[in-house]
Amino acid sequence: MLFPHCLACCRISLVPFLSTRKGLKMPSSRAMSRPLSSKTVTSVPGAPKFPIRARVRRNSRRRMVEVTMDVPGREAPEPKSDRLPDIEEFVYNPVQASESSKSGIIAYIDTKMVKSISIGSKVEMPANWEIVLDGIKKMRFSGNAPVDSKGCEKAGRFLPPKERRFAVLVSSLLSSQTKDEVNHGAMQRLSENGLLDAAAIIETDEATIAKLIYPVGFYLRKAKYMKKVAEVCLAKYGGDIPNSLDDLLSLPGVGPKMAYLVMNVAWNNVQGICVDTHVHRISNRLGWVSQPGTMQKTRSPEETRVCLQKWLPKKEWDPINPLLVGFGQTVCTPLRPKCNICSVNNLCPSAFKESPNPTPKSSKKLRDK
Repeated sequence: MLFPHCLACCRISLVPFLSTRKGLKMPSSRAMSRPLSSKTVTSVPGAPKFPIRARVRRNSRRRMVEVTMDVPGREAPEPKSDRLPDIEEFVYNPVQASESSKSGIIAYIDTKMVKSISIGSKVEMPANWEIVLDGIKKMRFSGNAPVDSKGCEKAGRFLPPKERRFAVLVSSLLSSQTKDEVNHGAMQRLSENGLLDAAAIIETDEATIAKLIYPVGFYLRKAKYMKKVAEVCLAKYGGDIPNSLDDLLSLPGVGPKMAYLVMNVAWNNVQGICVDTHVHRISNRLGWVSQPGTMQKTRSPEETRVCLQKWLPKKEWDPINPLLVGFGQTVCTPLRPKCNICSVNNLCPSAFKESPNPTPKSSKKLRDK
């Protein structure tokens, strides 16, 4: 009989015995973690044959790009989709969008803000929306928000029409998950190096472009998209940009928000509302939009766009984006909205509901100790 303290010495001799017993497993050890081939292995003569498959972990090889400045060489993992993983740049699905736009029922977050719920093609407007919109316009009259001087609409404004259109497209491409100030700085560096031209971008390597646009969000990926977009624009449009919504959406990295913005600004062709994260957030806070047939907030900017376009007069489609973006940058901020200085807080169903929490719980616990 073997005593427990002898098992360590006899472990090797017990392996054949343990491997043939039903229900018993070999103990895991460092020696067993070595890669095994997928060939059929039998440990004991007469034992049943079975295939052993082991996962072999290979060292991943990363492509390193040498850049002559302190620029991080890594960013978020590459997504499965060819589009940027951003709330503003969701995968465009025209079928889904058109189906949702045909929905006959529209509800809003707060029933007090609704005149009525209409069934059919006609949709009633939210109550007091004109008063709210006029109040926001007055609060934005000073034009002190970053979007007013550094937004995508300002890109290439002193360039000839063709060059300006391309600059607007590039600025829109870089704007995803990037503040206006950062995007504006990247556009300035591209302009100083003559890289607001499709032919010049094609001749420039991705590492140089990435260095110039850093630190915009997903700068490595956007550098690759810039080159792809430049190739398409030069080959198909002679260095200009597409003049249709569908052709813009076919460009790598371009989502609905970008496409509607470019059509509005570059071609002066208003085909829809440009809905980014600010417009999406504020429209839901005001109770202007909701999921069809429910009283819940819309789940995506595209759903918000469809809801807004059902009742908002078309003359407001173009100015609504910079208006609400600036309002979101200065007053109706994502975190801790400044409801106390908002002149329409009495008509907003979300006013003072997102109470600020300046003291984190962890800090409070440490102070209590």
